Amino acid sequence: QVQLVESGGGLVQAGGSLRLSCAASGRTSNNYKMGWFRQAPGKEREFVAAITWSGGGTYYADSVKGRFTISRDNAKNTVYLQMNSLKPEDTAVYYCAAALGRSLMGPYDYWGQGTQVTVSP
Repeated sequence: QVQLVESGGGLVQAGGSLRLSCAASGRTSNNYKMGWFRQAPGKEREFVAAITWSGGGTYYADSVKGRFTISRDNAKNTVYLQMNSLKPEDTAVYYCAAALGRSLMGPYDYWGQGTQVTVSP
């Protein structure tokens, strides 16, 4: 079992930046891939970004490519999502997820509780 706790969400103006963190605990010795997803009001949850256990491979949704950067520090059992040039359409609850397996798109087995990101015009 892996427990995930997100932090770093908040309110920011368009064009601003935020950095989300996701701290993992529990069986973190396994080689988990990590991902970020988001869900806006009235919409389905969507993939944002993911990273391999080693950090050598990343994958981004087209909507965030060039603006968001995913990274991880395995010594701290933490994955980050640096979000720059934020847009109002980035407003959503952001979820961290973890799983074994090769495909960065999923599926994911473990989920955090989410952190709210609100981008004002």
